[in-house]
Amino acid sequence: MRQQKSSRPSPNNPHPPVQTPGPVDAKSRRNFWICAGICLLATFVAYANHFHNSFHFDDSHTIVDNLFIRDLHNIPRFFTDATTFSTLPANRTWRPIVSASLALDYRLGHGTVPLWFHISTFFWFLVQLALMFVMYRNILDSVEPKFANVYISLFAVMWYGLHPAMAETVNYIIQRADLYATVGVVASLVMYIRFPKLRKFGLYLLPVVIGAMAKAPAVVFCGILLVYIFLFEENAAWNRFQAALVRSIPAFVVCGVLAVMNVKLTAKSYSAATMPSSMYWIAQPYVLMRYVRSLFLPLWLSADTDLMPFEGMSDPSVLLGFAFCALLLIAAFWCIKKRQHRPIAFGILWFFGASAPTSLFVLSELENDHRMFFPFVGLILSVTWAAALVVESLMQKNPQSKSRIILAVKVLAVALLIGYGVGVWQRNKVWHTEESLWHDVTIKSPKNGRGLMNYGLTLMGRGDSQGALDYFQRAAVYTPNYPTLEINTAIAEGVLNQNQQSEAHFRRAMLLAPEDAQPDYFYGRWLKQQGRAAEAIQTEKAAIQKNSTWMDPRYLLMQIYQEQGQATQLRDLAQDTLRLLPSDPAARQYLASSATIKPPLVAAEELAAAQPTAEHYLNLSLMYHQAGRFQDCIDAAKKALKLKPDYAEAYNNIAAANEALKRWDDAIDAARHALRIDPDLQLAKNNLAWSESQKKLKGH
Repeated sequence: MRQQKSSRPSPNNPHPPVQTPGPVDAKSRRNFWICAGICLLATFVAYANHFHNSFHFDDSHTIVDNLFIRDLHNIPRFFTDATTFSTLPANRTWRPIVSASLALDYRLGHGTVPLWFHISTFFWFLVQLALMFVMYRNILDSVEPKFANVYISLFAVMWYGLHPAMAETVNYIIQRADLYATVGVVASLVMYIRFPKLRKFGLYLLPVVIGAMAKAPAVVFCGILLVYIFLFEENAAWNRFQAALVRSIPAFVVCGVLAVMNVKLTAKSYSAATMPSSMYWIAQPYVLMRYVRSLFLPLWLSADTDLMPFEGMSDPSVLLGFAFCALLLIAAFWCIKKRQHRPIAFGILWFFGASAPTSLFVLSELENDHRMFFPFVGLILSVTWAAALVVESLMQKNPQSKSRIILAVKVLAVALLIGYGVGVWQRNKVWHTEESLWHDVTIKSPKNGRGLMNYGLTLMGRGDSQGALDYFQRAAVYTPNYPTLEINTAIAEGVLNQNQQSEAHFRRAMLLAPEDAQPDYFYGRWLKQQGRAAEAIQTEKAAIQKNSTWMDPRYLLMQIYQEQGQATQLRDLAQDTLRLLPSDPAARQYLASSATIKPPLVAAEELAAAQPTAEHYLNLSLMYHQAGRFQDCIDAAKKALKLKPDYAEAYNNIAAANEALKRWDDAIDAARHALRIDPDLQLAKNNLAWSESQKKLKGH
């Protein structure tokens, strides 16, 4: 009998080609494609209720308020200017592929319509699942070629696709960055495996280049490729590790360049860390353990967790985390010894490698559920293949029970996938609105001040300002020095007419974040509402100086200029805004109005002449006072009194003007007339008290 040539490694053939199973009959292929079709349909069904979910969290400053994504002409700029990524300076990282995709979605949807953004994200999610299937099958075939690998790979892909933790990324539009990075890494590895003849041209690196331009963690591809080559093409022979490293050099060079580009092109204002590095690092093994727990029991998913830093290495959770990660790494290196177990090792090392960027680089939060998206690609491969080996061992030990074991495995697999699919459906419901999302956070993460604050914002959005304030006060217990919380507390108090407390919170927010434009903008908006236009103008100017590309302060200041009749200032600001964004329609409209605008005093005089009502004369009287024309103020108020003799506010204006002219007796007389008509008129009380005090002072 003629012997089949072995494809196992030998000293002369250290990196054999990927093995493939023998011929498969047409019925088996047809059955597989039917299963694949059912799986695709199941994925659509699980995510069917997510397409109209709203924007959330960081979507506000990267999508909703980001005017740069509204013009496709800005796409080249995305690759050189990270300030276009976000309206918030601290969040301006270099992710040009993400910004470009958002601009395309904005164009397709003719605006910030969530549906089009979700369709785009979901399409690439399906692409990733297809690529994962190819990668899984080729890795499994390289160690044990058999047709069953297509079903094992399909189950692994479906477990990933229907895992509720993945819904955290698919629903969170701006976190498509994780998706694009993962697609880039998987696609590059698939190209490397499937097209060995093209390796010398380096084409397999193109997807990871694109992925790294979406999010920096994609650069770990070089390490993942090294592990793949060492385990499956160099047969995990340590004397061949150097050869594997040499073959990985192109990937290391490209990924190194991409890493440097991410650092150099990220805006200098970017700030990721808000805690000491040591506190962050000692918590990461425990965080990774929690991620692994979520793979099996995704019951505690939260859009914003409340895990707090640990006090030191002696904390039991820290020790438990380090022990768990050590055991997992020991398991990985033990699995390297036997070729059949190497997919387990590869998946575990993928998990650690993909987690490294968010574990080593200090970020604002210790953990985020969307960070599981990339690492779970490897972890699911490990667990699925380990389970498959256990099942295979059981069948070999109990050949007479093989059919029953297979049936039990099928039933269990279907039940698990249905259960996880239901979990995806439920997470989609949680992500439907801001209120549903942050209410879930208050339940899952009750000690998260930001979560409590954001839920309070949803209450304020539907008119429950007192309920919102209650949540803001609860949030302050956990985040007492949070500038955004101070701003929102001030806004709620302003709505409730608690103006003194409101202004105090605005000022504290400005002290806590002196370089941030947000406190200035919202304080200026409040000042405008209080009729303190001059102060509002100065505050909005400060906001623009701190963040010149944020449009909200510009729009508000242009509105104030227009209302105040300051045509020159309006024209200059509109022109400056158009230099920044030439196609901005609001700035164009303000620029056009600056040519025809009338000063408010002139407009008030014309209105009073054309429509001589008591109210118009009173308004004219007030504007004369603001302009320092106090006798004209008195004359206009007297005209209002001729039309409306019991007009307390008109008498008060006369009192105020006489005060300015230091006619204390006339001021006192007018203020008393106002109070006889309206005893509760506080302005008249103030004017009377002031005039009387000044008269006494003069008398002395």
